[in-house]
Amino acid sequence: MTKKPILTTSISPSLLHLYDLSSSIVVIIDVFRATSTIASALYNGAKAVIPVDSVPKAIDISKNIGGIAAGERDGMIAEGLQHGNSPLEYSREFIENKTLVLTTTNGTRLLQMALDKNADTIIAGSFPNISAVCDFLVKEKKNVVLGCAGWKDRFNLEDTLFAGGVIHRIQSEFTVHCDSSVMAEAMYENHKKDLIKFAPKLTHYHRLVERFGLIEDIKYCLTDDVANVLPLYKEGKLIVG
Repeated sequence: MTKKPILTTSISPSLLHLYDLSSSIVVIIDVFRATSTIASALYNGAKAVIPVDSVPKAIDISKNIGGIAAGERDGMIAEGLQHGNSPLEYSREFIENKTLVLTTTNGTRLLQMALDKNADTIIAGSFPNISAVCDFLVKEKKNVVLGCAGWKDRFNLEDTLFAGGVIHRIQSEFTVHCDSSVMAEAMYENHKKDLIKFAPKLTHYHRLVERFGLIEDIKYCLTDDVANVLPLYKEGKLIVG
């Protein structure tokens, strides 16, 4: 019998060091909103998304390549930038054939951590591209670490819900002996029929909706396959894989 690859879930960036990334596909998960925005931009024709860890770096790189510098800190458009981290901002009319240089509080930081720990392959996952993510993971037949970006190293529900959604779809293809994966899948099973109805219980929902009124962003970020492409990290960029 063929041995199945192993799937595990890291529910916080501060736990990522506990997992062997060198032989694994790492799925960067930042549902509200970095990985949803990355999927949206690529789906709408962006040439690439370059994730960076600071605003000055985003500005410098975008100037050098004629790209669009964008990002947020604590949910707001970062000071010095004109564009934020909303997936709805990157329509085809705006982003097609352009490169987005993106810096965010949690998601781009987690991607850098995965790089520093020699991840074998890095992709970005969110509900808007859940089918593309699942299809890729099943096809590759490699170990998988679902990496939740959380909020400033703290656990959050929406990233873990997405991890649960992935596990729910593909667990028969993997060995899953990981309590965080079992918990994520059970939570998703409980709420999969109406994630948007569950959303007001999420602390990040209140951060984004009550402070900034971003309800349409939340709905987009919790909707399956509205931007169903595979963002694959290659040579410093996320491109359509």
